[in-house]
Amino acid sequence: MSSVFCDTSGLYALLDRSDLHAPAAVAAWESLVAGSAALVTTNYVAVETVALVQARLGMPAVDGLRTLLDPFVAVHFVDSGLHQAALEQVVALSRRAVSLVDCASFAFMRQNGVRSAFTFDRHFTEFGFSLIPDETRV
Repeated sequence: MSSVFCDTSGLYALLDRSDLHAPAAVAAWESLVAGSAALVTTNYVAVETVALVQARLGMPAVDGLRTLLDPFVAVHFVDSGLHQAALEQVVALSRRAVSLVDCASFAFMRQNGVRSAFTFDRHFTEFGFSLIPDETRV
């Protein structure tokens, strides 16, 4: 069974109906949860997403995120080796726009053979992953 990595920008767009990507996110999410791919993320993405949702949308939206994800997305914890690899990559890249969370996501995806991400973050394509939804086809 293939897996799809769930990133902050995709998850956030599900909750903020005023987000530019909300319609595409909702349509893609409905397809993903109805499909056969395993949905995965890391605890780093979970922390980042909760912090963003809490700051921008409030606590009821955090609860909405929890109930949205719990039955569908497996959260994998970043271990010390994965953390170190991500930290080394973020320092080597020396770019402010690519975060430690991004680099941990890329490392996790490579280690686990995940090729696609539910995200609107173009850094994923830069690092060789495909986006769901692929808005370049629109």
